[in-house]
Amino acid sequence: MEKSVGAGVAAVGAAFASALCCAGPLIAVLLGVSGAGIAATFEPLRPWFLAGTGAFLLVGHVGLKREEARECEPGAACADPRVRWRRKTVLWIATALAIVFATYPTWSGWVL
Repeated sequence: MEKSVGAGVAAVGAAFASALCCAGPLIAVLLGVSGAGIAATFEPLRPWFLAGTGAFLLVGHVGLKREEARECEPGAACADPRVRWRRKTVLWIATALAIVFATYPTWSGWVL
């Protein structure tokens, strides 16, 4: 369970970091912080953050599939359908958030 959740959290963190170049100045302005151009320093690192996001999401989804294919002992956490449903839900929410953060530069013009 920890691998799937950890991979989902890491993927969302990497996707968030990849959006810092575009969302960073906006967040800084909303918070009243000057020098928002510092966030633009993350732009060259964006492809690396996006690659990390994809890798962490892949690790999470593959790990979850392998866990479901494996036989669980009765009474183990993986044998409980509610636990499996929660794991899937958290990983898919992390995937959706990663997509939102990764595509932010594309749709930010429509929102702003």
